[in-house]
Amino acid sequence: MGPAANWSDFGRGPRLTGPAIGVVAFLVTFCLTPLVIVLATRLGIVDRPGPLKPQSRPVPYLGGVAVFAGLVVGIAVGHPMLIAPVVAALCLGVADDRFDLPAMSRLLGQIAVGAVVVATCPVHLPGALAVISIIAVTVVVINGVNLIDGLDLLAAGVTAVAGVGFSVILHGSARQVAIALAASLAGFLFYNRPPARVYLGDGGSYLLGAALTVLLVGSWRPGVPEHVGVAALALVAVPVAEITCAVVRRARSHRSLTTGDRGHPYDRLVTRGWPRTAASLAYIGMEALLAAGVVVAVHQQSMRASVGLDIAAAALLVAAAAATGALHPDQEVRR
Repeated sequence: MGPAANWSDFGRGPRLTGPAIGVVAFLVTFCLTPLVIVLATRLGIVDRPGPLKPQSRPVPYLGGVAVFAGLVVGIAVGHPMLIAPVVAALCLGVADDRFDLPAMSRLLGQIAVGAVVVATCPVHLPGALAVISIIAVTVVVINGVNLIDGLDLLAAGVTAVAGVGFSVILHGSARQVAIALAASLAGFLFYNRPPARVYLGDGGSYLLGAALTVLLVGSWRPGVPEHVGVAALALVAVPVAEITCAVVRRARSHRSLTTGDRGHPYDRLVTRGWPRTAASLAYIGMEALLAAGVVVAVHQQSMRASVGLDIAAAALLVAAAAATGALHPDQEVRR
């Protein structure tokens, strides 16, 4: 057993019903988001128009704060200690929103968030492997979600669908967290739908990345069949594919991996004439397809089906990236 083995109740039955958690999480985020919009505007924490920005006016950040409030509903009734990694991720992201942290500071902060996940989530991997795997997954998923947060509806929609997928394949406290994540994002999407009145900001995207990591690690916990943990990898495949595309594209363009660009698959779709909403819905539809595949693979209770799903997901996402030209070097404007 890996770290945090004393958390043997991570998969025990919930004390509140899933529908009740979902309703409360939705209402908390739905009601709090307008207040967050006012707060972010008054503090000047807004995303201003620029070469890499699709909007024509300043849009408040801090939407992640409202999502966090709803997510806490699911965490608090299950394992309150799971608040630690999501709080750490939220604080790091909000600091980045406010002060535009250097790349190395962001990376070290994300590694620290991964260390907190290690300390709070039990897994059935050997100690050293658990630490390395969880920290690596945390860094990759946080950055992947951050990269898909480039259009209205996109990151929140993809993560909400992933939350629904996790809620189907997990049980006990892990399911509570997944339900709260999906429901709180549903409340947020009312304000983030085009034209967005508020953005997640780095605080929100880091929060969602940490939450997905916690759920993925929840599928690796003791007592959960190994095929479930393998199949669950497909639920984070979209953000992982996004960061993989960015690394390949920027490396081929001979520029820093931390340099932003407008060469993401969704940007390429928009450049080809797709409405921004359609590009976001394409991503959400892809995530829904993968989530359906995960549910089917888990139902079959077969490691072969789970591995096959992951291979198919990787092939599908690589093909989609290649079709949009997102792996090609480009001369897009960058910061």
